Amino acid sequence: MSAHGGFDHNYQSFRIVEKLENRYPDFRGLNLTWEVREGILKHETEYDDSDVTDFEPEWQPTLEAQIVNLADEIAYTTADLDDGLRSGMITPEQLADIEFWQLVTKELGINPLQSFSDMDRHRIIRRLVGKEVSDVITATNAQLEQHQIKSLADIRNLPDNLVAHSDEVRRINRQLKDFLYNNLYHHWRVMRMSLKARRFISELFDAYVTSPVILPTPVQERVNQKGLHRTVCDYIAGMTDRYALQEHNRLFNPMAQV
Repeated sequence: MSAHGGFDHNYQSFRIVEKLENRYPDFRGLNLTWEVREGILKHETEYDDSDVTDFEPEWQPTLEAQIVNLADEIAYTTADLDDGLRSGMITPEQLADIEFWQLVTKELGINPLQSFSDMDRHRIIRRLVGKEVSDVITATNAQLEQHQIKSLADIRNLPDNLVAHSDEVRRINRQLKDFLYNNLYHHWRVMRMSLKARRFISELFDAYVTSPVILPTPVQERVNQKGLHRTVCDYIAGMTDRYALQEHNRLFNPMAQV
């Protein structure tokens, strides 16, 4: 989509609730408040950099939006660690030097280098989530008191987000996330799946753009309003993994029913 307006997953979420959903006879979208739509666009991780020009870019988002940001980060970090251990792509031995791992296993009295069960994994991930959440609550409360927050305007005008980790947890979290980046997200099995995903999504996109007549009739009807490439982009972006795989099979497997 680089030559057709690009693709940003935060903005795509915004497009869904603002333009693509059709639930009211008089207008498109879901009739969400300005603050909720702002929060979608200002969802912040180290991988997101959305255009918030129309939503007061100099303002910090609401507390609710800031909490969602941290909840998302905690969820994907801990879930990815869980998935990596469960799949065997990460081993307890590899985590021996990771400070957060050392801290949690010591608190639980688990020596993962001697034995490591599914129950141990469940307990470690649960404790890790608990420590992350507790730290955010404590650190955010300290920020509220430090800045003497009395109103939403006080939050809006701060130079940084109010909801945050403490410096210490942010540091050891950085170590854990760097470990996952190098050892899980770039694991050869993950990279193979990423390559396959890129290939079959590209093949779907090319097939639809080359032959729009194969698109379902309701999707074809949107082409005149939104343009072919954006219509195809929206269609694919709205697919679940399972549906995308089924659709690829229907289009490219001559033995599959269409």
